[in-house]
Formats: sequence, C-alpha cells, structure tokens
Amino acid sequence: MLSCPSKKYLHLECPGCGLQRSMIALFRGDFATSFQLYPATIPLLVLVAFTFMHLRFKFSIGASIIKYLQVSVAIVITVFYIYKIVNHKLIA
Repeated sequence: MLSCPSKKYLHLECPGCGLQRSMIALFRGDFATSFQLYPATIPLLVLVAFTFMHLRFKFSIGASIIKYLQVSVAIVITVFYIYKIVNHKLIA
C-alpha cells in the first residue's frame, strides 16, 4: 500500500487516510470494516460510477446529480475528519 506523505513526514493523518484500507475491506466484502475505516468510500464509488454512466448515457439532469453527490461526499469526508480530530485519533 502507498504511504501517506502527511502521516509519514508530519505524523498527522490527512482527510484521505484510511481510503486504501477501506477499499481493500470493501473488495473483500467486509462492508462494516470498510465503513468504519473510511465512511466516504461507498458514496465516493457511487459518485465515480454515476459520473461514468452520465458520460456514456448523457442523463438530462446528470450534471446536477453529480454536483449534489460531490457536495455530499465532501460533507462526509469533512465530518469524519472532524470526528477524528475531536476524538484525538489524528496522531499516527
């Protein structure tokens, strides 16, 4: 797995730390662990899948849906990062 430069040099987790482990857990079929490691994994995959489908099929309101999905993924990432800060789970 790739190491996070922020975690490696600053000893602080970035907002994306946990995504790789979460994806591996998801591919193994362990949805609970995947969600626990990084809650934004499934919404992020939904966003990517819908974006590719929109590019292929040109949905009429696809661009609006993509915008809402982007905002919701950003909110999930931000809330989870704040949760890690509050619970002091940020330091490696």
